[in-house]
Amino acid sequence: MTVPYQFEVTVLPEYMGEHSAPESSQFVFAYHITIRNIGSKSARLMQRHWLITDANAKEEEVQGDGVIGEQPMIKPGAEHAYSSFCVLETPLGCMQGSYQMLGEDGKRFNADIPVFTLAKEGVLH
Repeated sequence: MTVPYQFEVTVLPEYMGEHSAPESSQFVFAYHITIRNIGSKSARLMQRHWLITDANAKEEEVQGDGVIGEQPMIKPGAEHAYSSFCVLETPLGCMQGSYQMLGEDGKRFNADIPVFTLAKEGVLH
């Protein structure tokens, strides 16, 4: 039996050295997201919620409508990809969160974004 609403979120993080200023404690990370609908019904991505944590345990919570100005409808078997970025004060951190979705039948639910690591090259062995 296929689950009506089921989304798979994958993330590819990338350290952006050319945009970072380590001497000023500014480390820029891009992240490339793919949201894949593996369920049997369409849903619209309405809002995002992020928890960003640096190596000093400083947390920043980010919420907002859609992603990069869009609220895409994702049909079964389809995916939506986008890229964004964040700035940390440390060369190591992590992000996690969720997308608040609105199903084609009006049902609201969350699509979880798994924890992923943000790390400047050479920080992790």
